[in-house]
Amino acid sequence: MVIELYQLPYSAPCLQVRMVGKILNIPIETKHLDLEKGEHLKPEFLKINPFHCIPTMVDDGFALWESRAIMTYLVNKYAPESSLYPKDAKARATVERWLYRDTGSLYATLFSYYIVIIEGGKPDPAVATLFMDKVKLLDEALAKTKYLCGDNITLADLSVLCSISAAKGADFDLSAYKNIERWLKTLETNSASWWKELVTDPIKDFREFLRNCSR
Repeated sequence: MVIELYQLPYSAPCLQVRMVGKILNIPIETKHLDLEKGEHLKPEFLKINPFHCIPTMVDDGFALWESRAIMTYLVNKYAPESSLYPKDAKARATVERWLYRDTGSLYATLFSYYIVIIEGGKPDPAVATLFMDKVKLLDEALAKTKYLCGDNITLADLSVLCSISAAKGADFDLSAYKNIERWLKTLETNSASWWKELVTDPIKDFREFLRNCSR
C-alpha cells in the first residue's frame, strides 16, 4: 500500500518527509491540502488528524503527524539499518538533538518571522535578527564536520536543510555563511536526482507565495 502524505508542496516540514521517501525509495502519494480554502478543517480530514496540521501521513490506516516523527517512523519501519537515523545510542541522540534544535529553535524562529507576512503584516526585524543569530551558530557548528552529525547525511541534515531553504525563500541572505554554503553544495551533489524538485523549485515557489501575500 502506498503511503499518503497530506501536504503543501513548498512547506519545509512536508519537504523533509518527501526527502526521506526519495532517499529510501519509499512510494509516497502526495495529497495537496489548500489551507486557504480550509481543506484541513473539513470533517474528513479532521477524522484523520484532529489537530488539522500538515504534514500528515497515513500508512495502511496508521495516521501520524509532526514531520520529524514521520521521518523517524519511515526509517524505523522501512529502512531500520539506514545511516539516516543510526541505531547507536550516542549517534542517534546527536541526530535527535539537531531535530529538536531545528523544530524548537531554528525553524520555530523562522516561522515566527514569515507567518506575519502570510497574515498580511510586516515581519519584526528583531525576529529576523534572532533567526540570523541562530544561523551563525549553525555555521559555526558546520565548521567542524562535513554534515551536521559527522561524515554521513542524517535526518538532521534533511530537517535543517528545509529550514535553510525556507529562509532563502523568505529572502534571507545567507551567502556570508561559508560553512553553510559548503554544506549545501555537498548535500546537492549527493541529492542531484531530487534537488530541483524538493529544494530549488520550492524555494522559488515559497518566495513567490510570500511576495504575493505582502502585496
